[in-house]
Amino acid sequence: MSRNDKVFMPSSQGGLVRYFDEEESRFRIKPGYVIIFISLIVIAEIVLHLM
Repeated sequence: MSRNDKVFMPSSQGGLVRYFDEEESRFRIKPGYVIIFISLIVIAEIVLHLM
């Protein structure tokens, strides 16, 4: 009967992707603009629910 108590660990670099090297967007949106846009949508929703 064989003993099967060995632990196999994945390789240290397997599956890692460097996403910041692959960023090639034509336009960039500042995070502040996204927050303002979402805030306007939330305010519009509240106003519509109050009507």
